[in-house]
Amino acid sequence: MTTVIDTTNRPRHPEKQKNPDSPILRKPSWLRVKAPGSQGYRDTRKIMKDNNLFTVCEEAGCPNIGECWDKKHATMMIMGDTCTRACAFCNVRTGLPAPLDPQEPANVAEAVRKLALAHVVITSVDRDDLKDGGAEHFAQVINATRAASPETTIEVLTPDFLRKDGALEIVMAAKPDVFNHNLETVPGLYHSVRPGARYYHSLRLLERAKELNPDQFTKSGLMVGLGETKDAILQVMDDMRSAGVDFLTIGQYLQPTRKHHPIDRFVDPEEFASLERIAYTKGFLMVSASPLTRSSYLAGDDFEKLKAARLKKNHQG
Repeated sequence: MTTVIDTTNRPRHPEKQKNPDSPILRKPSWLRVKAPGSQGYRDTRKIMKDNNLFTVCEEAGCPNIGECWDKKHATMMIMGDTCTRACAFCNVRTGLPAPLDPQEPANVAEAVRKLALAHVVITSVDRDDLKDGGAEHFAQVINATRAASPETTIEVLTPDFLRKDGALEIVMAAKPDVFNHNLETVPGLYHSVRPGARYYHSLRLLERAKELNPDQFTKSGLMVGLGETKDAILQVMDDMRSAGVDFLTIGQYLQPTRKHHPIDRFVDPEEFASLERIAYTKGFLMVSASPLTRSSYLAGDDFEKLKAARLKKNHQG
């Protein structure tokens, strides 16, 4: 779950200009956050820039960037800032990406060490131009980070590796602590929200990760407010549980610009709380559902809760 407010003036890919006259709804009070600017935020930003790194926090305009960066929590976005897909919800630029930076694994590892992160989330743009979709690069980043900061737990949020046979196996062989791939929305909205992806392929990716390592924590996320029905959300929950997903995140979709998919509605906090309760009854070990929830928001704290939930389940069962 990414993409919220446009924090840059860069031109975006014309394929995303699908709703040129789409109004951006006024955000309710529960979605308003303070502008970033603390010393912690500035320190984190400097470390990212000094190591020539991109973050999804900046590129996708995450509303939680001020809070997270103040605590020196940043989500690394590897393989550049240009995506080969043009999802209608996403504010990351689309186009022909630059070649991979061979120094990036070492740079990510150094940034994690300087930030003294207990838990790091590593994500990427889609790289359909690469034979393995960037899987080997993911593995190199994981290995370099683990070597530099052996106590840091590592969560990866990967692309779908569509038509990239063997890519998932390469990532899983590097043994991330959490494997995350977001379904993003309900299957009936894929054609308009995530046209370059396939719902059942993404679901199978999560299932296959569990097959490769039954002890692997797996995680996936949904945006709401795109026009989905409650029944469709509940069906996705069931699909995720059938695929063995342990951890579900649900957050409010926020339209980055008029060119992006319009917001259908703002979901109030009470409805998020209801979805969270339902998800727990379906067997998820961990659920984070709120208007500002994003895949990597408070990921370190949630990872500790996830481990505790598994221990409790094992003791009970």
